[in-house]
Amino acid sequence: MATAKHRAVDTFRRAQNLRRKTEELGRGLVQEEGAEEDWAAALDEVVEDDVLRLVFIACHPVLSREARVALTLRLVGGLTTEEIARAFLVPETTLAQRIVRAKRTLTAARVPFEMPTGPDFADRLSSVLEVLYLVFNEGYAATAGEDLVRPALCAEAMRLGRILAGLVPEESEVHGLVALLELQASRLAARTGPDGASVLLADQDRSRWDRVLVTRGLAALDRAHGTARGGLGPYALQAEIAACHARAHSVEETDWAAIAGSYEALAALTPSPVVELNRAVAVSRAYGPAAGLELVDALLDVPAMSGYHLLPAVRGDLLVSLGRAEEARGEFQRAAGLTRNERERALLLGRAADCGARAVPPGA
Repeated sequence: MATAKHRAVDTFRRAQNLRRKTEELGRGLVQEEGAEEDWAAALDEVVEDDVLRLVFIACHPVLSREARVALTLRLVGGLTTEEIARAFLVPETTLAQRIVRAKRTLTAARVPFEMPTGPDFADRLSSVLEVLYLVFNEGYAATAGEDLVRPALCAEAMRLGRILAGLVPEESEVHGLVALLELQASRLAARTGPDGASVLLADQDRSRWDRVLVTRGLAALDRAHGTARGGLGPYALQAEIAACHARAHSVEETDWAAIAGSYEALAALTPSPVVELNRAVAVSRAYGPAAGLELVDALLDVPAMSGYHLLPAVRGDLLVSLGRAEEARGEFQRAAGLTRNERERALLLGRAADCGARAVPPGA
């Protein structure tokens, strides 16, 4: 009810502003040149989609970046505290406290329930992009539950991204994010088998990849290049990586050296152990599993990665490639114990069993 009340007040305020600005425009046409362009710019700043408006409102600069993104994911994105904590690689209790403090901060600051405009709009844009990115990621690889993917979350993140790209067509990173989401979403149908089981990238039927989404993603990536001021940003770099996969007809034909280079550039912009883990996979494909394993082993003592199931899963992959099946089995079992998604757990336990069969000598 409070939200509805504030929404109504905001609507009335906008209507009053519209009438006032229309009157000012009429007077200004006689008094001042350029008034028409100013009014058009003001209109361009209005975001009509209610969900996107709420995301911008919740991403208030009075909060830290982590707090505003976490709060928005919880209140607007509908993600659980556990899902958000996994995205940030922090304990669930830490994330819950962060959200509580964010609510208190907004209350104490008496933050108005209204859409930001002008410089305030630009200041919140990076946080809004991060929210859409994390909502999509939860849809692409669900943290917990029976389903590997949650297509509705992916679709909503893509919808909001497309609206945002229309509102700020000169922002390269907005186009980069849209490109990344479109290209990643093109693989959704191939990520699961008929029974809902997880299908690894190397085993996916690429004829099931959505070529319409691939085409749209590549076009958005071209727009990101065309509007970039200097080098590409983090989302556009990730879109470049996704484009390498989309253009390849098989895992073997993928330009893994280019992907490894893009991950290196991404790590320079946004250092992260998850980026390093992904870079290790690309390096292993381009230069051999031993090179990749060296990068993975450097992450074993990173506290944030201690509960991240993909670290032992990747390490298990590389150990299999090196013929160390028994060690790989232990890694897959550890990964299965860390994930809370039933489909991923089944896949990892199956891989552990395969390693166990390989480790047993013939005739034993």
